[in-house]
Amino acid sequence: MELLETPPSERPEPDRARRVLHCDMDCFYAAVHMRDDPALRGKPVVIGGRPEGRGVVAAASYEARRFGVCSAMPSSRARRLCPGLIFIPPDFRRYSRESEKIFAIYREITPLVQAVSIDEAYLDVTEHLGEAGSATAVAREIRRRVREERELTVSVGVGPNRLVAKIASDFHKPDGLTVVPPHKVQAFLDPLPVRRLHGVGPATEKALLEMGVHTIADLRAAPLDELSARFGKHGRLLSEFARGVDDRPVETHQERKSLGTENTYAEDLANLGAMDGEITRMAEEVADALARRGFAACTVTVKVRYADFTTITRSRTPPLPVHQPADIVDCARDLLRKTDAPRRPVRLLGVTASNLVQGRMVQLVLFG
Repeated sequence: MELLETPPSERPEPDRARRVLHCDMDCFYAAVHMRDDPALRGKPVVIGGRPEGRGVVAAASYEARRFGVCSAMPSSRARRLCPGLIFIPPDFRRYSRESEKIFAIYREITPLVQAVSIDEAYLDVTEHLGEAGSATAVAREIRRRVREERELTVSVGVGPNRLVAKIASDFHKPDGLTVVPPHKVQAFLDPLPVRRLHGVGPATEKALLEMGVHTIADLRAAPLDELSARFGKHGRLLSEFARGVDDRPVETHQERKSLGTENTYAEDLANLGAMDGEITRMAEEVADALARRGFAACTVTVKVRYADFTTITRSRTPPLPVHQPADIVDCARDLLRKTDAPRRPVRLLGVTASNLVQGRMVQLVLFG
């Protein structure tokens, strides 16, 4: 299903209006395995640890999600929800190789590609609309190429900025295309629940509901001074987002200063085993990204956001730069225990490797 652009002859867009795409691969980890093994297609598949241990779901196919299975869920619970689940261990090198091929398609369309994660990116196509001169046509071409060349599906949102494009890409998943022209932004946003906005997690949503704000239209009508009094600087940002205002550029970074990944969970994590599983998965993903780029990290950081939206980080700088997965995993798990995560519900976890150096450094031991 698509929210189609009004033909230019009926209602032209301003010449300087930005055209931003948000491309989000559908159930990426599971989809790669299901493409490569036809026997898995149409079956409930989970990428993650085994349920016999303290495994955690990293990703679930749409067939598994129909049973209520979701990422960060203990594998044992996932099996209870769906006894016929097929468990597959993660293969981050495979996902990274596939991601590189998909991003190569994006970069053939426009050089302005901002990677958000291994399977998600923003594209600014304002100056790269192709022969058709249409962002919608560009989005359709991307979906066609990913389907034909990689045998996978990608959902694409098109809008005048990152905020709108991101919400749009999730509107008709999987394999969806939703286009929101500038003059339809407010009509698109107004009826949506406030939790659909970037920056609105469970704690912020709860606070907004206490103020009687349920939809984005309600948030748009809320006085700015009340939002600022309740949320500080974040209140002004919420007010702007409710109006579809988002001036953040699509950023491309030529020099990597850090590599990291994080995830916000639909349900707060309250089990240390589940947190460990997530931290381990993220650390391994970061280690794989370092390996592909030939980097080592001087600093490892763990980010934790608690249920009350308080966010903290813990960092460590080892004596020598690290790049081995086991070293980064051990460091990240130890840093997690230096937070209150084992005792407080957590809504976001992240692992970042920073102060990157090119090449691998080994310790030289001098013998007298």
